[in-house]
Amino acid sequence: MKKALLAFGLSSALLAGSAAWAQEVTAVETANSQVTQVTTQTIPSDLIPVVTQSISSVEVAEPEAVLDTGDTAWILISTALVLLMTIPGLALFYAGMVRKKNVLSTMAHSFVAAAVVSITWIAVGYSLAFGDGNAFIGNLDKVMLAGITTETLSGSIPEILFVIFQMTFAIITVAIISGSIAERMKFGAFVAFIAIWSVVVYAPITHWVWGGGWLGNDGALDFAGGTVVHINSGVAGLVAAYMLGKRMGLGRESMAPHNLTLTVLGASLLWVGWFGFNGGSALGANGSAGYALVVTQVAAAAATLSWLVTEKIVRGKASVLGGASGAVAGLVVITPAAGFVTVGGALAMGLIGGVVCFWGITALKRMLKADDSLDAFGLHGVGGIVGAILTAFFASEFIMGDAVPTNLMHQLWVQVEGVLATVAYSAMLTFIILKVLDMTIGIRVASDDERMGLDLSQHGERVD
Repeated sequence: MKKALLAFGLSSALLAGSAAWAQEVTAVETANSQVTQVTTQTIPSDLIPVVTQSISSVEVAEPEAVLDTGDTAWILISTALVLLMTIPGLALFYAGMVRKKNVLSTMAHSFVAAAVVSITWIAVGYSLAFGDGNAFIGNLDKVMLAGITTETLSGSIPEILFVIFQMTFAIITVAIISGSIAERMKFGAFVAFIAIWSVVVYAPITHWVWGGGWLGNDGALDFAGGTVVHINSGVAGLVAAYMLGKRMGLGRESMAPHNLTLTVLGASLLWVGWFGFNGGSALGANGSAGYALVVTQVAAAAATLSWLVTEKIVRGKASVLGGASGAVAGLVVITPAAGFVTVGGALAMGLIGGVVCFWGITALKRMLKADDSLDAFGLHGVGGIVGAILTAFFASEFIMGDAVPTNLMHQLWVQVEGVLATVAYSAMLTFIILKVLDMTIGIRVASDDERMGLDLSQHGERVD
């Protein structure tokens, strides 16, 4: 994975510098020729082998990393787009689907996630995720971004820019979890949970895949966060839903969305922001980024249509909420594969993802018997799993070149290995964190507070 990302990130620099390098090679060859002539003409014959060996042993120095302003500009834009996905994108998407008495508290979850994770990330999260460390966790050399100056580079972009780009991924991962616990979790408990979870769950899994850890070294393909973001958050949300229990009155009272206009607006912002999510993961302004944008658009469109058709067949009507959910499903499914598949692969993945995620929020949700309020697991968990597995099948030599997996079954196992490891670790640590919090401060609001609504009981405000 690390090699694939490096290849994509350097592709534009290689193309741009090809002519200059060709000239350098020519100059070196000319110099070697001249040295050979001098050697044969002026050096005694018995010393020629020694001189020749000395010349051949000289290694050409590796070129130093150089800042690319085009790459830097694109990641600056992508960072803003990914943050836009959480505030206001996800905040609106979720807020429109809850009851009116809980709309502010639901939006507050996304908003406070941006605040809390920004601090935990720069304090210790980035170092644990991208510090050298070992195969499982980074070290603490970059705590509070120690050693990272304005001149420090990560590839062709400033490392400080890479820090905040990755911070926005951590933010939205945490915010996605809030969809599973909406309308019944204490606000203080949520803040404590995400502060701990972002450090002990998100950072290690990020290191496994992108920070030089064991999954990346095994060859797991995750271009923009199928395992790191979506499976991770979806599984954590499902565990949290089980531990909190079902909402009061579920199945007996109406819990219809109070304002789907907000949901559609939020889904639209997510769709646009996803261009930074997937395109920015190329870490450069290059063809890989452009192709990632195209396959992202194709997969989202395909999943929207397949969801609507499925919903029409199953329920008799194609809903607006279904269309918005289908788009998000397609975006999730293509995320791990965005830098590895052709448009044909993206089309197939989107069509499959729309149908499977519809099943995830209907039949599978009933089988699991969990009150996943806003379907964080059904969309992100299920979509992430489907996308990670399908990446093995649709990874294309046309896009990846020599980096393409040559053994399908081996790559499929590596992808499944990543899925299983992420599910197990995220589920186990999420359970432990919530259990400790429940034993200390409690995680669920009181019955009277839940009936009143979390806007009033947790924040002292309401929407009229």
